[in-house]
Amino acid sequence: MTFSYRSRVEWMDTDAAGIYHNSTVVRFVESAEAALVREWGLGSVYFPRVPRVRYEVDFLAPLYFGQEVTTELSVARVGSSSLRFEFTVRGEAFDGRDAVVAARGSYVVVHIDRATGQARDWPSELVDRFRG
Repeated sequence: MTFSYRSRVEWMDTDAAGIYHNSTVVRFVESAEAALVREWGLGSVYFPRVPRVRYEVDFLAPLYFGQEVTTELSVARVGSSSLRFEFTVRGEAFDGRDAVVAARGSYVVVHIDRATGQARDWPSELVDRFRG
């Protein structure tokens, strides 16, 4: 299953030339992740117990201030306490420019016990949704 989330490049996301900072991809992707978990109705079980332990991104094209963006997010692998997401960030056609794939990558989160900080198995209701 692929989840799509629409957003826009804001001024705070850009340098003085209006081109997005690479770090903006993290915001786009994490916003998509939060929307997906909220849509599933699992926010109180999922957040704030999932630190990122790995992030990998290929930056393929610039995005510009005001440009609409679609982030596609999918669950690629479910481990006993980890989860690997894959994502694509697409910039929509804008200001005479064609639509582009701006970034592609993956990241891993680990479910932890907040009291100890140690990895902990996913609750069954999350595993069912992730594998859904």
